Amino acid sequence: MNILEFKYPLNILYIVIPILALILLIISYKKKESIYRVLKINTSIRFKILRNLLITFGLILIVFSLMGPQVFEGFVDLKKEGLDIYFLIDTSKSMLVTDVQPDRISRAKKIMGDIIDKLEGDRIGFIPFASDAYIQMPLTDDYPLSRMFLDVIDTNMIAGGGTNIEAAINLAYNSFERVSVSDRVIIIISDGEEHESDSQSAVKKINDEHLKIYSIGIGTQNGGLIPIYDDINGQITGYRKDASGNFVTSHLYPDILKNLAQLGNGSYYQNEVGSLLNDMSSLKRDTTKTNRIRRFKDIFQPFLALGILLFITGYLLPERRML
Repeated sequence: MNILEFKYPLNILYIVIPILALILLIISYKKKESIYRVLKINTSIRFKILRNLLITFGLILIVFSLMGPQVFEGFVDLKKEGLDIYFLIDTSKSMLVTDVQPDRISRAKKIMGDIIDKLEGDRIGFIPFASDAYIQMPLTDDYPLSRMFLDVIDTNMIAGGGTNIEAAINLAYNSFERVSVSDRVIIIISDGEEHESDSQSAVKKINDEHLKIYSIGIGTQNGGLIPIYDDINGQITGYRKDASGNFVTSHLYPDILKNLAQLGNGSYYQNEVGSLLNDMSSLKRDTTKTNRIRRFKDIFQPFLALGILLFITGYLLPERRML
C-alpha cells in the first residue's frame, strides 16, 4: 500500500497565499463594481466565479506541490564501505619540541585532522602512546566525535617518560575486528624516538598481509630542546637536562619509522599527508555498516503543473465585457 507523505510539511504555511489571493480578488471585484457604477459604464459579468476559483485552486495546488508530496515505495539497504584505521600518536615529552611550528604535538594533531577531513566511511580510533599506550577512542565513523577526542590529546595523557611504540602497535592490532576482510591500517605519528621497546620485532611477529602500517615523521633531524612548562600559567620555565646537567636535544629519527612502514607493507612520510591519502585509496575495503532507509517517489510534478495551468487560465479569463 502506497502511503502519501510530505518532505516539507512546514510549507503548509504558504496556504495563506491562496487565502489572501481570494480575499483580494473579492475586494478587487467590489471596487471595480463601485467604479463602474460611478462612471455609469454598463458591463456584463462573464467568468467571475470560475475565474476566482481557478486562480485560488491553482495557488492551492502550487502550495501542495511545495510541501513535497511523495509516495513510500519500500526499504533499501545502503552499505557503507571503508577501512579500519588506528592512529597511533606519540604523546611523549619530546613532542613539545618546537622545531616544527607551533610544536610537534600540535603539528601531529593537525595532520590527523587533515586526514580525517578526507575520509569517507572509514572507521577510526586513537591510541596515544608514551611509556605505555591505551585506546583513547575505539573505532568509530563518527567524525565530529573524533574531533572532540582529538582536541584533548596532549603530552600529559600518559605519565612517565619514554616512547613505547611496540605497546601501541600490539594494542592496535589486537583491537581490530578479525571478521573484516578489509585491510587493517595503522598510522604512526611520531618523532621516531624509541627508548623502551622493539617495535620492529613486534611487527615481524604479527606478519599479517592485511596489516598496513604507515608512519609520519614529525620534527627535524636538527631537532630542538625539550621545553618544561609551568602547570599553572603554561609558560616555559626551562628545558630538560640529562643526569649530567646537559640540555637534552630531541631529534627526528626517520629510520625507525621507515623500517616500521616497510615491515608493515606501507610507506613513510614526513610532515605531510597528501601522498598517504593517495596510497590508502587503493587499499581493500569492506562493508563497515549497513543502513536501511525508506525509499520514496516524488509526485509533486503533476500538482505543480496543474496548479500553474489553472492559475494562468483563471488569470487570462475575462471577468466581464462591455455593453
